[in-house]
Amino acid sequence: MSKTITNEVVEKGNRAKKASYLTNTKSTAEKNEALRSIAQQLLSDLDVLLAENDKDITAGKANGLDQATIDRILLNENRIQAMSDAILQLIELEDPVGEVVEQITKENGLRIIKKRVPLGVIGMIYEARPNVTIDAATLSIKTGNAVILRGSSSAKHSNIALVASIHRALDAVSYPKDAVLLIEDTSRETAKSLFTLTEYLDVLIPRGGKNLIDLVVRESKVPVLETGAGNCHIYLDEFANIEMAKSIVKNAKTQRLSVCNAAESLLLHQKFFQNYGTEFLHYLQDELKIKIYGDKKVCAVLPKAIEATETHYAEEFLALTLSVKVVEDVVEAVHHINQFGTNHSEAIITDDRHNADIFLNSVDASAVYHNASTRFTDGFEFGYGAEIGISTQKLHARGPMGLPALTSTKYYIHGNGQIRE
Repeated sequence: MSKTITNEVVEKGNRAKKASYLTNTKSTAEKNEALRSIAQQLLSDLDVLLAENDKDITAGKANGLDQATIDRILLNENRIQAMSDAILQLIELEDPVGEVVEQITKENGLRIIKKRVPLGVIGMIYEARPNVTIDAATLSIKTGNAVILRGSSSAKHSNIALVASIHRALDAVSYPKDAVLLIEDTSRETAKSLFTLTEYLDVLIPRGGKNLIDLVVRESKVPVLETGAGNCHIYLDEFANIEMAKSIVKNAKTQRLSVCNAAESLLLHQKFFQNYGTEFLHYLQDELKIKIYGDKKVCAVLPKAIEATETHYAEEFLALTLSVKVVEDVVEAVHHINQFGTNHSEAIITDDRHNADIFLNSVDASAVYHNASTRFTDGFEFGYGAEIGISTQKLHARGPMGLPALTSTKYYIHGNGQIRE
């Protein structure tokens, strides 16, 4: 690891830590003022942001990035307007910092109060999406945290421009601009140096593909809030309504291919397959133009399908592709999902409540759906405003991580001279 890289990471870690001691005392009004300034500044800097993003898009195409990745990097006027609007919505959300979680008064008069407090300094390692720069920065500001951002080379120009815009906005309202810092060196060494920055970082959040997330979880010495890849399944039960199934699968698979809550795998109950399999699979292949990796039963009725392997069943395609398998019943569907899923979002389509309950209670995932698209697993849809990621782990936070997930708790004990006997 080069000395220059180490110096940048350590120096910005130190600055962020010092900033966090200032931000954790900021009032809700001061934090909201900073957020409003950022929302306005993004629109003021629109032309600059689009020009810098165009550099990333041009470089990405020249480097052969696939269309799904290009879409994740892309900023346009509508997307920047949506970022600004999301910040204004974030302002309206309740500030969790200072919330009294519980309190008791002991017989001796000692009052013990448990309150929400900022985590401190958040490290964010992410790929492609420049919108994560804004989401992570604004969520951190709203919760009184400082954040160190480390994006990928594919969105480097966009991220630098966005953080510069944030700094102009924070300067305008005298809010500590070191509350949001970007590691501009996008080499692997900078990412790995963040893994050991225990002196300054309180938590590290990876957001990206499975390889990145696995690397951070495996190697980080800093506590990790794991956000997962999305191999999301839809199970069509024997009591599924075919028209509902078509609508939900179409939405979950095709509405946006590059997101972690898009469906990647489809399971068909054998009776649904017998009754509707040929019609349904041709709908996917011929009308929706989806490439199918299927088991032998699927390939028998769909000649263009490719026989699936376990690798296909475990893959997050992020493309117009699905793995498809016929299963005996809901129990086999659950077993398959728990074997190959990523604990993200799983759905059952059925009119039978008993089967729905078996599925919802047995599938190991952060979000489970009955007769609805997996595309709803999102901080905005769940009422959190912007999200910093979808947690697929079980400690501290699970599912879309909004404001409360970026807080910890502290005990405040008030007395009038009590001593322990």
